[in-house]
Amino acid sequence: MATTVSETKDSGEANSKWLDAHYDPVANLYTFASCIALADLHGDGENKLVVGDLGTGASNMKLKVYKGTSLVSENMLLDLPTGLVSFLMDQHEPRTPAIAVASGPFIYIYKNLRPYFKFTLPSLEVNPLEQEVWTQAKEDMIDPTSLKEMLEGIRETAEIPLSVRSLKFLMLERQAMENFVSIHKQQPIRRQTVITCISTLKKNMAEEDAVSCLVIGTESGDMYVLDPEAFTILSKMSLPSVPTLMDVTGQFDVEFRITVACRNGNIYVLRRDSSRPRYCIELTSHPVGLVRIGKNVVVGTADETLLGYTQKGKKLWMVNLPAPVVTMATMDHHTRGFQAVLVGLANCQVQLYRDKNLVSTIKTPDVVTSICFGRYGREDGTLIMTTKGGGLIVKILKRTAVFDDRDTVPGPPLAQSVRLNVPKKTKLYVDQTLRERENGVAMHRAFQMDLIRLRLTAARAYAKALECSLTPMSASLTEPLKMNAVVQGLGPTFKLTLYIQNTAACKPAMGLAVCFLYDQTLYSMKTTFFKIPLLVPGLNYPFETFVECLSDRGISDIIKVFILREGISTPLLTAHINMPVSEGLALS
Repeated sequence: MATTVSETKDSGEANSKWLDAHYDPVANLYTFASCIALADLHGDGENKLVVGDLGTGASNMKLKVYKGTSLVSENMLLDLPTGLVSFLMDQHEPRTPAIAVASGPFIYIYKNLRPYFKFTLPSLEVNPLEQEVWTQAKEDMIDPTSLKEMLEGIRETAEIPLSVRSLKFLMLERQAMENFVSIHKQQPIRRQTVITCISTLKKNMAEEDAVSCLVIGTESGDMYVLDPEAFTILSKMSLPSVPTLMDVTGQFDVEFRITVACRNGNIYVLRRDSSRPRYCIELTSHPVGLVRIGKNVVVGTADETLLGYTQKGKKLWMVNLPAPVVTMATMDHHTRGFQAVLVGLANCQVQLYRDKNLVSTIKTPDVVTSICFGRYGREDGTLIMTTKGGGLIVKILKRTAVFDDRDTVPGPPLAQSVRLNVPKKTKLYVDQTLRERENGVAMHRAFQMDLIRLRLTAARAYAKALECSLTPMSASLTEPLKMNAVVQGLGPTFKLTLYIQNTAACKPAMGLAVCFLYDQTLYSMKTTFFKIPLLVPGLNYPFETFVECLSDRGISDIIKVFILREGISTPLLTAHINMPVSEGLALS
């Protein structure tokens, strides 16, 4: 019950930061975070939502554009989109961005929502043995059965993979092979790769409206940087595995970093003038989401964890998530200077993390498949989400919303994760360290000897205190008593109150007396000895007396209090009362 109340409270606090602008559960939008973007398509200062809709996966793929809550444009796509970005191709007025849709081996460029250009990836090198085998089949030197056996042998031993034609041929049944060979043997062999991810890179300026290059990752493990005007390849880089997620920062003509998550579970960092990765981050599980916050990289993995790394691959922190990660996005609110990570989870939650701290949680009616934060229409802080069932959710960040840096999840305080300002090693520190290394055994023995002596001294003092009853609590099992004293007044006359308690379970204490011992040149008491009546167990008995200070020199001393029992010479317990300095003058 307590957990339910806590979750409801957290959800209410999150919803208080967001306005529910729009929710359409039957929008029929089936997409991912890589196929959604916000762009000012007409240069009127009003951003539109551009979505690459996957349709059914085999048909009905469309490029959709939303304005506000309504669908304003649709364009049919020939194949499944793998990525979608908006970018500026040139400096011509009006400054309207183009839309690049990656699909198969092609990039379709749309300008003013009309088809403008199609870029095709360069063909890959064909295996010469495969080329020779198909040439023999073309000249009818081998039959389809021999062709299949030779292609299978090439596939197992060759370093260069087979083309799509050969792979399709190897999948056919025996009766369909001859027809396939007769149709394709006259056509040249081509080995074509496909695009797996796409992003943009500023060309020579860091401004938001600067010209950007296209950065694409391919199934062959290559990265290409394309010129935005001529669509020629400016740079080519190679990776050890197939790229799946990508984040790009910097300018192509100055310096840039491309952080790529690959299918082998590693993250690689590519830099300018380097055809190979400079750094490698080895993960314990496959990456599901990758975003950059400042100079740090945040990765969501398949084992329900969120990890933070530096640009050079040093691990900073790790957070365990309550459910698997479905999608991730950056929340960059420029006007507030606020940056955080939005994480869509499989339990119908979107969690907002700033560094390792969970600052907000948004409940959704369905599992979120894509997230996009930015300027939509004329509103800067807009959060757009699509759901697994094809729904569209639009939320607007309130202008009064404040996100605390503290973690909303119970755990260790923030100060525990703050790095200490450790001073640099001085010469004295180094000398002491060397001395400790050389004389470690002798120093340890000396420390142990001093520690044993300290324990022995403390044990002797404690035994003496018990033996002489010098403690405010009685050590006797037959007469368990406890006493404390209170001194009141400024002087020269003080009121001394003793509180005596019998801590026995049921046995009353009888035949007790109180005696005071003090310096008679400093203090005077009318009663230095009096008997105590019967003490009932559990009650606190106050006994009052007055002490007069005889000195005007501003000094003080202690007064010893003893609780005695008739017939026993050793006191049951003793208390030393530190008297305050008298602020008045003693009357003669």
